[in-house]
Amino acid sequence: MADPRYHDLARVLVRYSTNVKPGEKVLVEAIDVPAEFTAILVQEICDAGGFPVLEMKSQLVQRKLYLNATEERIKFIADIELERMKKMNAYIAVRGILNAKELSDVPGDKMGLYEKFWLQPVHLDQRVPHTKWVVLRFPSPQMAQMAKMSMEAFEDFFYKVCTKVDWDKASKAQDSAVEFMKKTDRVRITSPGTDLKFSIKGINVKKCDGHFNIPDLEIFTAPVRDSVEGTIQYNAPSSNRGFTFENVRFKFSKGKIVEATANDNKRLNDILDTDEGARYIGEFALGHHPYIDEAMDDILFDEKISGSFHFTPGNAYENEADNGNRSAVHWDLVLIQRPEKGGGEIYFDDVLIRKDGKFVHPAFVGLNPENLRVE
Repeated sequence: MADPRYHDLARVLVRYSTNVKPGEKVLVEAIDVPAEFTAILVQEICDAGGFPVLEMKSQLVQRKLYLNATEERIKFIADIELERMKKMNAYIAVRGILNAKELSDVPGDKMGLYEKFWLQPVHLDQRVPHTKWVVLRFPSPQMAQMAKMSMEAFEDFFYKVCTKVDWDKASKAQDSAVEFMKKTDRVRITSPGTDLKFSIKGINVKKCDGHFNIPDLEIFTAPVRDSVEGTIQYNAPSSNRGFTFENVRFKFSKGKIVEATANDNKRLNDILDTDEGARYIGEFALGHHPYIDEAMDDILFDEKISGSFHFTPGNAYENEADNGNRSAVHWDLVLIQRPEKGGGEIYFDDVLIRKDGKFVHPAFVGLNPENLRVE
């Protein structure tokens, strides 16, 4: 018997996140997800009057594609997927994790072919700017282990952060923060190992209120491409190309990452050398989900951590908050600034906005956890 919470989750994805209307074409991409949930999701789309198109994938099988990647093979697949994506009004991706390290032995140059010739044209250039989209992780024993929880406890946590948020209330609370950021020029961020300065003048600011990811709640923009100066020391682990990076540190000059270190410097710099744009920042975002406190090395959760921000090497969101940076890479790396993680401050035009993970400016205090929790 299917978990009764499947229906609540499918309803959020279809009725709120993508707001499917009669006649709209919806691509459902289910990767390592129980068929019972996928069936309920397809039914919910049909009940809304949409036309579901279903793709069921396996990371185990995808690994074989990546291992055997050639430019010709990847372009052939991408051409087909791109033509399909162009016909879609909405995209719902539900991605399970059976083995977080499944891609750890795929060579970096092979993953680079995927990122450049498949991910970039199909998703970053077409899906992101031209469809209503939402991406969701699906609970699994692997995710429970990553979160250091029992499966039962993790499922309770998962459904709370995904379905027990008053998304409309949270969305309204973001509005004053967005307007303040739109008037901001200079940003300064300090934390242990971090002293960062950049400008966001003239770059659009967007709120994420459950229409891009579930779980959600972040506000993002991008730095002026060549304005970033200083250093940043991230304190949340982050997996990329199947490897978990820790203690990632960047030094910037004129917007470019000129020094990069972590627990594997070669792997890190291989990613940053994917193309010219990978060494520039494409996104700056404030995370503020009231129920997410700890990193679990899953970016759809980690980038929403209360009291965190992410500073993202790679591609900027062209139609949302564009600084002109283009790359096949878009890697959300997270720094948590709550006191138990070392604390820190964020200033906008020399005005203190957040201290030790807590918003202190009136335009932002509505985003603090006590103002968003509903139970």
